[in-house]
Amino acid sequence: MKNLQVHIDSNSGFCFGVVYAIEMAEEILDEQGYLYCLGDIVHNDEEVNRLTAKGLKIINHQELQDLSNEKILIRAHGEPPSTYQLAIKNNLTLIDASCPVVLKLQNRIKNSFDKEEKIYIYGKHGHAEVIGLLGQTNNEAVVFQDISELNLESLPKNLTLYSQTTKSTDKFYEINEVLRDNGITVNTNDTICRQVSNRDKELREFADKYDKIVFVSGTKSSNGKVLFNVCKEKNPNTFFVSNPEQIDSSWFASNESVGICGATSTPMWLMEQVKEKLLTF
Repeated sequence: MKNLQVHIDSNSGFCFGVVYAIEMAEEILDEQGYLYCLGDIVHNDEEVNRLTAKGLKIINHQELQDLSNEKILIRAHGEPPSTYQLAIKNNLTLIDASCPVVLKLQNRIKNSFDKEEKIYIYGKHGHAEVIGLLGQTNNEAVVFQDISELNLESLPKNLTLYSQTTKSTDKFYEINEVLRDNGITVNTNDTICRQVSNRDKELREFADKYDKIVFVSGTKSSNGKVLFNVCKEKNPNTFFVSNPEQIDSSWFASNESVGICGATSTPMWLMEQVKEKLLTF
């Protein structure tokens, strides 16, 4: 036995937007035994598998076209206006679990679009939340993942900048500086969720306390990738896993301290399973 000292980060686990969506889903699953969900309810395969076993049916936008007279869960990431229009047409009841932070952002972007502002969104191409944000602008806003994607010389001299809610605050303000240094007037809208961004600081402190860190996240989670890198920068002995089976005992020496943490889409029960696995070494 390696006699590992294992601790789970109490600040890790689902953000309130994800908790809200899952609680709504479970309530309806208990009532009617099944529920359609538009896209993965959360970017974590283990949690999705748990809920599909309870009757959650994950569908895509193409499959939504063929449904009528059903209840559909809108997950925390939010949806573009076209989804709501289709729901009316097909007599679908939308169980809207869009995160309040995302809904507020959608409304702000819609207001900017109505004022004919030049809108730029710092976010991941094709991400569910970003698709919903783009929909508020009739898909006219410019989305970029990195400042290098933008031709600074051809940008409008006045633009309105937003961010996907789960992006890095530091990176967002770096982008602001670059734009301003290039003579561009930026109407800056810091729309990053503080429950997510505050985890940067918390995780740096947590990662510094232990010999090794096991970061638990789904591979589809944008937030997971960002927070894993935060841990890795602070503690190079940080390992990424999506489930307990991926843990390798050779990563650890006897009597080491191990910290377990995760993304805002990582369930606490999964981190508990990772802990149980580590304690068997």
